Amino acid sequence: MTTILRTLRSKQKEFVVDKPTEELCTDLINTLKGRLHAPDFLERHRQSAKDFSRNRCLSFVVVVMFLLNFVKRSLQDELDEFFKLESGEVVAVREVTKSAFSQARKKLKAEAFIELNRVQVDYFYEHFPTERWQGLRLLATDGSTVQLPETADIIAHFGLWQSVPVARVSQLFDVLNGVTVDALIGPKAKGEREFAALHFDKIGPADLVLLDRGYPAFWLFVLIRLQEADFCARMPIGVWDVVDQFVASGLSEQIVDLQPCQTAIKECQTRNLPTAPLKVRLIRIDLDSGEVEVLITSLLATIQFPHSVFKDLYHYRWPVEEDYKVIKPRLEVENWSGESTRSIYQDFHAKLFTKNLTAIIAQPAQKVVKQQSQHKKYTYQVNFSQALSKMKDTVVLLLQQIDISAILSRLWQAMIQTIEPIRPGRKYPRRKLIISKKFPATYKPIR
Repeated sequence: MTTILRTLRSKQKEFVVDKPTEELCTDLINTLKGRLHAPDFLERHRQSAKDFSRNRCLSFVVVVMFLLNFVKRSLQDELDEFFKLESGEVVAVREVTKSAFSQARKKLKAEAFIELNRVQVDYFYEHFPTERWQGLRLLATDGSTVQLPETADIIAHFGLWQSVPVARVSQLFDVLNGVTVDALIGPKAKGEREFAALHFDKIGPADLVLLDRGYPAFWLFVLIRLQEADFCARMPIGVWDVVDQFVASGLSEQIVDLQPCQTAIKECQTRNLPTAPLKVRLIRIDLDSGEVEVLITSLLATIQFPHSVFKDLYHYRWPVEEDYKVIKPRLEVENWSGESTRSIYQDFHAKLFTKNLTAIIAQPAQKVVKQQSQHKKYTYQVNFSQALSKMKDTVVLLLQQIDISAILSRLWQAMIQTIEPIRPGRKYPRRKLIISKKFPATYKPIR
């Protein structure tokens, strides 16, 4: 059997990632490791000056790395496997108990994972070649909800929705590069627009924000323009007079002055935002279903951005909705590793970090896959679910080992060999299904 396996492995085609790209990924990992081990990073993200001051198994760095490792199974099982990975033992030996870990994580601020994510996102845009649409970074914001453990601490912070503890999550997502630029979790009582506004300190010139029809608000448009970014949003029919008048006109597009109503003026004044009218462009899209779709955009240059580009432009936002299928079913974000408010924030931001790291590291593999599929019927892409699966434990090795080139190489080989075709134009009717899948703390999977 061993001989057969060796023969099969020898027949597998080796794919080479170019040296500059390999060096970029290596430098990214080393940058993250440098930040993780920096004394001032520890100072910023421990609860008190006494925390993590002794040299113990559950050090600051160990607790952070453990939570980055897609924790899904029972806490004790995950801990045993984690320390088995660190020690290189064949069989897991009990190093720490879940009770000890629960005490250690109380000393850690969730902001550690937010900062690490900001470091890697900044590095990605500063050094990696990125996909753009007509020179613009396409960002979409979208929200969802997640169910939480039913504890007094969590209920007091997040509140109840239909008698169940629920949090609202939101992200600002780069739809062409698959990277979450910013992510938030908080009480559901705060609306999607409020979360979106918090994302917008991460946008600037050469950014185009794509918004679904639940987001349009005069004050939100003003906020985007103050950041010198642009927007394109789907407008609800029957809510805005200017939109209804545009639809009735039969025009395919029109540039208008968007006047704030009294409610919008008060909202802007409350937020210290200007109330001057905005010059915007309305775009009519006739869908195959016969429905009329109206888009509003700050892209006024009709020659540079003709009417014909907007139907496809708006639908570029679809990946942000698809990413929630990654966050929920694949990463099992609702499969929380703790039952405190602090653990919810830690788990959410830790999983978002590792998802982002996977997306960035997959870029070189995706480049190879794209080149290989040039002459095929379909363009192929890395199977991201499988890529995430390969990052379990690997993320620990990347942040732990000194020589990471061999780890990256094997990771890329696995990604390149697990691909799927991109079939453009496929449409499926959206079905509204209520799928009740919970992750009870007393019944964790063994693998």
